[in-house]
Amino acid sequence: MAKVEDKVDLYDDRGNKLVGDVPLTALSPLRNPAIRKICSLTARSAAIDLAGLESKLKTGAIAGKQMIIRGKSLSLDIVGKAKDVATQMKEMLEVEAGDETKVDVMAGGKRLLVQVPAARILADYSAARTNTCAALTHAIINTFKVDMWKAPDVKGAVWGMYPQDPAMTGSVVATLVDVPISNEGPGYTLRNIPVNHIAATVRKRAIPGAALSMILEEAACYEMGDAIGPFERGHLLDLAFEGLNANNMLYTMVKENGQTGTLADVVYSCVEKAKADGLIKPKQKMGSGYVVYGTDDLQMWNAYAATGMLAATMVNCGAMRAGQSVPSNIMYFNELLEHETGLPGVDYGKAQGTSVASSFFSHSIYGGGGPGVFHGNHIVTRHAKGQFIPCFTAAMCLDADTLYFSPARTSALYGEVLGVIPEFAEPMKAVAEGAKQIM
Repeated sequence: MAKVEDKVDLYDDRGNKLVGDVPLTALSPLRNPAIRKICSLTARSAAIDLAGLESKLKTGAIAGKQMIIRGKSLSLDIVGKAKDVATQMKEMLEVEAGDETKVDVMAGGKRLLVQVPAARILADYSAARTNTCAALTHAIINTFKVDMWKAPDVKGAVWGMYPQDPAMTGSVVATLVDVPISNEGPGYTLRNIPVNHIAATVRKRAIPGAALSMILEEAACYEMGDAIGPFERGHLLDLAFEGLNANNMLYTMVKENGQTGTLADVVYSCVEKAKADGLIKPKQKMGSGYVVYGTDDLQMWNAYAATGMLAATMVNCGAMRAGQSVPSNIMYFNELLEHETGLPGVDYGKAQGTSVASSFFSHSIYGGGGPGVFHGNHIVTRHAKGQFIPCFTAAMCLDADTLYFSPARTSALYGEVLGVIPEFAEPMKAVAEGAKQIM
């Protein structure tokens, strides 16, 4: 790793100090045990809709709502036998007795939380989904003594449209990560998670949602080679300040402006904080009186700017209780910040540019989605790496279901099942505890 000497204090989403004097390197996805666990669980965890599976088999809609096979009906009390199914699945998925395999029954048998052991992921994280589907199929067939003529129906209901559709449309097994064929390039696995899935998983709490979103985004930056050498410190600073509320800056800016502030007020707060900390200083005064600022630490400036951008998003979207404005919040926060200081906006201009395209695709002529269905792998939003998507997540956490594609509509299963995982539910506390272990 590159030599990084910075230290920060970590605070939670209530402004309470979690741990002080944390070396920035202790927040690295390569070293922090909590971040490593979050990434591992993201790849290994699956949510199963047993109630949905029972309904599919009974109605013949085994490959999705529009794929009903008339005359097909298989009435199985899958919810009632959930414990038997779970026990069999665990036996099949275990590699060694007592390993990290988990198959938990939830919601009175309507849902299962599955975590396959790390030993099953040899080179391709898809093993979490494929092994879960296979084990579930076998467990249903075994539990209900399904004959050879009906077994394909069970397989179809579990796996969905696979293998005709590699995305497995219609499957009752859901994972946060998408299938590899959907990734836009090397290292994009952890960026290919829709915003609504994250928002649902953290129970629509904005700062923890942004934290979990940014942990995954920054971990992906490590995997795609963006955080190598001199660039590593910049990524760690962004993660610390915007994602983990380092030095309580994010919380303070939101609190200062939350009641009566506007987006521009957050810009002023961000600039004044940077001036007070000696990060930026007047460089040149123009004839008009306009002052151009300079800095000796552009990476730290980017971290401050990214924190302000998230704070501005929370203040604006929180005031209107709606997430629609997140692209314009990002755009105009950066526009005003650049005009106020003469310094570059977040990700050195890429956040502002990305906001233009994301606004067009979600609100303008195209209008085919909404902020909640975007992710860092999307053609429109992948250009600003790390700092951009957490703003979308925070916006959808603050949204009062004003959008057609709300977390409740698209991602309820994820929230209900994966939201019980402690590291997902409280990512900031988990990372702080992880940092304590290696400091």
